[in-house]
Amino acid sequence: MYFATLASGSSGNAILVGQNNRSLMVDCGIATKRILANLDVINIAAGQLEGIVITHEHSDHIKGVGTLARKLKIPVYATAGLWDELEDKIGTLRPEQKNIIGRSFELAGMKINLFATSHDSRESYGLKIISHDAALGIATDSGMITEEMHRHLQGCDAYVVEANHDVERLWQGRYPYHLKKRVSGNRGHLSNVQLAEGLIEWLDENTKKVVLAHLSEENNTPQIALATVVDILRDSRIRRKCQSLKIRVAPRHCPHELIDLSS
Repeated sequence: MYFATLASGSSGNAILVGQNNRSLMVDCGIATKRILANLDVINIAAGQLEGIVITHEHSDHIKGVGTLARKLKIPVYATAGLWDELEDKIGTLRPEQKNIIGRSFELAGMKINLFATSHDSRESYGLKIISHDAALGIATDSGMITEEMHRHLQGCDAYVVEANHDVERLWQGRYPYHLKKRVSGNRGHLSNVQLAEGLIEWLDENTKKVVLAHLSEENNTPQIALATVVDILRDSRIRRKCQSLKIRVAPRHCPHELIDLSS
């Protein structure tokens, strides 16, 4: 299995996941031109894409879905509840491009399990994507770590997970009070500390990579997020358990380098 973030943050999100030259995309919140350019950077052919999976209906996750699906003639996968929200936001698709999914399905030769996150949207989901050789946990846009997140994210080989904000930076920052409450609430976004505490419960000896994603441009920095998570994990029981663990931060506008879990 290989994966890379193509964009990350409130300005747009997209994640590529694949194996054996078959790929899928989780969300597409940036323009098709940028998606194609970013795929070129990581040497992935757009023709490998077999579908787009939607986690929730906010524009930073779906803005480019319709145009990319129409250009590449690929299907879009979302729950029935999310399709109620998507119909007027992504434009017209052919009937065969509209796929209503349950909590478990297969795409690009991989098994995908959805689990609920806690966000101020109609529905919001994380994913556990399982190939023949690895499991990737993806969880962004959640104000708290849910029981479903705990159940599904145990012992993955890699993670793309939200470290949205530094709490002190948020509350001392320029956001109006109502927005600070929204971000820090149970249906907002995970802080660096919340994410680190979740990782303590999820990481296992086989975990190789953690990519910190969906960082706030206003209320976080890559340096703060990385230092906070690393310091908390270093002081926990995980330090000896995960000797080969690498933690990185997803770039906001450009793709992260392709991570190959089979190498």
